Amino acid sequence: MIKVLLVEDDHMARQLLEIYINKSEKYTLAGSAESAMFAEAFCHTHQVDLILMDVYTAMNANGIDAAADIKKHLPHIKIVVITSQPECSYIERARAAGVDSFWYKSATAEEIISIMDRTLAGESIYPDTTPELQLGNTLSESFSERELEVLRLVVAGYTDAVIAEKLFISIPTVKTHIQNMKNRTGFRNRTELAVRARECGLIISDRKKDS
Repeated sequence: MIKVLLVEDDHMARQLLEIYINKSEKYTLAGSAESAMFAEAFCHTHQVDLILMDVYTAMNANGIDAAADIKKHLPHIKIVVITSQPECSYIERARAAGVDSFWYKSATAEEIISIMDRTLAGESIYPDTTPELQLGNTLSESFSERELEVLRLVVAGYTDAVIAEKLFISIPTVKTHIQNMKNRTGFRNRTELAVRARECGLIISDRKKDS
């Protein structure tokens, strides 16, 4: 039997995933944890073939960050990250961390098991795009990569000057990107733009502001 470590802090989601694993004919639950903080330590003391892990877990532990650490020390363990959040940077960050596969929790039991099967067979399964979101009068796919970079820093609370410095662009260019996003969405100001982007899950800022 293939041993699976499940890392998920939502009680209902964890129970559902445990049912998927326990009902399968080839997988067995090696362990179940609420926080990604303990995932690597568990893998050092137990046999784990595959980890099924959420992005945000208990104790503010990020599953993508934990996956990067695990891959450095235990590269043979396959990791599938699943999330209910459509945050636009997750796919790129998961790839950079060495996560084998990435999918969304809305998938059926058959889809989740299939992704686990294919991952163990050596495939890397990722969605082609993030879920399409409505943001005011427009859709998330209408935003350019640069606009999303600016928006992420707006959500994090940075000033135009700091955003310009971080992205190596001019302050007028920052203002133009923000104005274009406001025009497209119909939001009145940058605060509403930031709040709505965070509420719909397009941007989930985990950056700490500079002191």
